[in-house]
Amino acid sequence: MDIRLCVILAVATCFYVDGILGLTCNKCSVGIFGHCLIPDSMDCDDSSPNCYTGKAEFPSISGFLGFNTQGCLDSASCNSTTNGTILGAAYTVTRSCCSTDSCNPVVSGSGSVRLSLTAAACAALVATVWSSWMY
Repeated sequence: MDIRLCVILAVATCFYVDGILGLTCNKCSVGIFGHCLIPDSMDCDDSSPNCYTGKAEFPSISGFLGFNTQGCLDSASCNSTTNGTILGAAYTVTRSCCSTDSCNPVVSGSGSVRLSLTAAACAALVATVWSSWMY
């Protein structure tokens, strides 16, 4: 067999196998403060052929970064925004999609977010200890 034909068949087989295996996306069932609690990856099926990153925000709660999710999503739900209320607090859920392997970057807290949370927790601890010594 001609070497060129072998190369063409090998490349075609790679594309065919990639099409069979489907899309691989980053998965995050629950993320809070911009950090995924249990990051993973998943393979999408034909009913959910897109990777997505979803974010739930509560505009009325200042300083709260919201919740994050990631995984596979159907095309009809992609690039959408949903508004609602829960226990009197308004929320907004946005879902953004992409369609290449691991195109939804792993959700993780940035250093500045973690530093701010650490500083706030330390300040609260110092204030609590200080007030117990004062009185």
